[in-house]
Amino acid sequence: MFDPTVARLTYRGLLGRRRVFLLSGLPLLLLVIAALVRATVGADDAVTANLLTGFGVATMVPLIGVIAGTGAIAPEIEDGSVLYLLAKPLKRPTIIVSKLIVAIGVSVVFTAVPMLLAGFVLNGNSGQLAVAFAVASALASVAYSALFLLLGTVTRHAVVIGLVYALIWEALVGSVVPGARVLSVQQWGLSLAERIAADGTGVSSSVGPVAGVVLLVVVTVLGGWFAGRKLRTLSPQAGEA
Repeated sequence: MFDPTVARLTYRGLLGRRRVFLLSGLPLLLLVIAALVRATVGADDAVTANLLTGFGVATMVPLIGVIAGTGAIAPEIEDGSVLYLLAKPLKRPTIIVSKLIVAIGVSVVFTAVPMLLAGFVLNGNSGQLAVAFAVASALASVAYSALFLLLGTVTRHAVVIGLVYALIWEALVGSVVPGARVLSVQQWGLSLAERIAADGTGVSSSVGPVAGVVLLVVVTVLGGWFAGRKLRTLSPQAGEA
């Protein structure tokens, strides 16, 4: 279910010069903001939780998920180079799993690591906030990678739709509208952050930790499964037509 060649090609595509710049921008901005906040406000658990929730989990994590998830397959489908893989004796699920693993790895590196560092910069991991948000970011990134990989297989407008989802649903609706929070990946991730962080640190979620983990797993598995099924409908003959 895993092919090193597919993974290597996906890795090279995701970490090309343009995408590395996009992937690095938000984490660097988070670290800069964290340093400025620490210098002006000092170590404050509530401020740390608010910044890592609002800018980190609600904005940075889904946007990087869009870049990594759609970038793992959408460009190949768009320019037709995916036909090279489809012509090889590879099972469609193997292609999807290989690409998903790479997308997850890239997403986690560019979200969880910066969140951990930002947490230490902001308050030195007081209340376990740095670790809590790093874990939340890593788990949310897994689900986002599967979700946006699926999106990349079903539409040529995956990036645009993904950005709308990330900026409107996750960053705005999922943070404000009570009923929508239950269907928000960021809230599922935050449920783990709330569980790990110490009481009184200001971390909260509308979903319990057990439900959050279950929903993250379901979205990841179903996203990968449906992406594999969609890829089966593509063929070199259909692409050439």
